[in-house]
Amino acid sequence: MEPPGEKPGEAGRLCITPQLLKSRTGEFDLESILLLKLRGLGLADLGCLGECLGLEWLDLSGNELTQLGPLASLHQLAVLNVSNNRLTGLEPLAACENLQSLNAAGNLLATPSQLQCLAGLQGLEHLRLRDPLARLSNPLCTSPSYWAAVRELLPGLKVIDGERVTGRGSELYQLCRELDSSLRPSSSPGPRATEAKPWVEPGYWESWPTPSSSILEEACRQFQDTLQECRDLDRQASDSLAQAKQALSPVGTTSSFVF
Repeated sequence: MEPPGEKPGEAGRLCITPQLLKSRTGEFDLESILLLKLRGLGLADLGCLGECLGLEWLDLSGNELTQLGPLASLHQLAVLNVSNNRLTGLEPLAACENLQSLNAAGNLLATPSQLQCLAGLQGLEHLRLRDPLARLSNPLCTSPSYWAAVRELLPGLKVIDGERVTGRGSELYQLCRELDSSLRPSSSPGPRATEAKPWVEPGYWESWPTPSSSILEEACRQFQDTLQECRDLDRQASDSLAQAKQALSPVGTTSSFVF
């Protein structure tokens, strides 16, 4: 028996229907749907989804999709998750001019050139093509130059695969990653801990690289700057709360408000 609201498309493929969309959202008018979650339904045909012209947030992950044609009419779409499907191209998304975040991990994208269609999306800042935690990737992610190629092709991206590459905090993140790599036993000439022991050899707790390392010094400097900024923000928040508490207190009485 077919799931309610779904019907076979070509060759028996499950297709999105108006009945399915209305049952999922409670909306009578498809153009009124703003948020839609259709995860893991075995969908292979987007059917009438292109009629949801007001759609802003869409989750199609975990289906059997091979193409995204109907999405070309969704000009208001801002967030899209098409991870864990069978996509070999993203061309229809070139028309989604308001797209800001795209998760396409776990598909069949083989070369960076298949991302060229996204180059005209001025608002696209977040792109995921690989998700290690969910064990999802794309063939193109196996290339050593994958990250560099994506950044060159889409210079407006701020986050790739969950890692910030531009914007506030990116330099500190990069420094911490380099520092972490330099501290790993494989790259450190210092003693290595191969098994748990009740003691350690002399010098085990000495940091590597040495304090004179430019990487370590720069990481410490930026960390201190960030810490100071957090303290300043905390002080501003405390001042704002104090002002609000005073404004809410009756004149001449002690405030009983607890913040």
